[in-house]
Amino acid sequence: MVYSNTLKPVALSFLIAVALVLKCMPASAQSTETLTVAGGCFWCVEADFEKVKGVREVVSGYTGGTTKNPTYRDVTKGGTGHLEAVEIQFDPSVVSRKRLLSMFIRSIDPTDAGGQFCDRGKSYSTAIFVSNDAEQALAEQIKAEAQAELGKRIVTPILPAAPFYAAEAYHQDYYKSSKLVLTRAGPKSKASAYKFYRKACGRDAKVKELWGSAAPFTGS
Repeated sequence: MVYSNTLKPVALSFLIAVALVLKCMPASAQSTETLTVAGGCFWCVEADFEKVKGVREVVSGYTGGTTKNPTYRDVTKGGTGHLEAVEIQFDPSVVSRKRLLSMFIRSIDPTDAGGQFCDRGKSYSTAIFVSNDAEQALAEQIKAEAQAELGKRIVTPILPAAPFYAAEAYHQDYYKSSKLVLTRAGPKSKASAYKFYRKACGRDAKVKELWGSAAPFTGS
């Protein structure tokens, strides 16, 4: 009887511990949310947001169009309807969707409907993608606040979420890759080529001109 009575509390404690673990698992599974935005060159948007605390992963890709499984060549050539975009996976207990949207709108030129900086054409235009009424309302709020702050009309549209297609592997984490690529200045690592492109394209200079100290990213 002593042996049996000793086991009962141990077994009960074990069951309680298992129940607590199982109870916490759904919360953990739901702790990652996704924000999809288009801000011109996806290398730049990926580089910016991967540095934000609470962001778990940023994937470069294509969305907003009708062509299934598009390639980079398809999208840049035109006719697919897709934009270069990123999926930002984040922990909402660390960084809010509102905060990320506020940072995004101030990291682009939302007054330009023809592309972004030196990249021209529909595939480089900006957009915020939403999945429900709450996300729609939040995006509209952020857009209105930014427009009042900027004092200029913001043309970045808020669009319904559409299938997202990850870009080719060589586009992912382009900004920090040591792999060599051939540029006009000769062979360079992707990281070096990215820095040269970003500066030459005038992205940071234009963002600073528009947003001043409110610009969240410079020289990423």
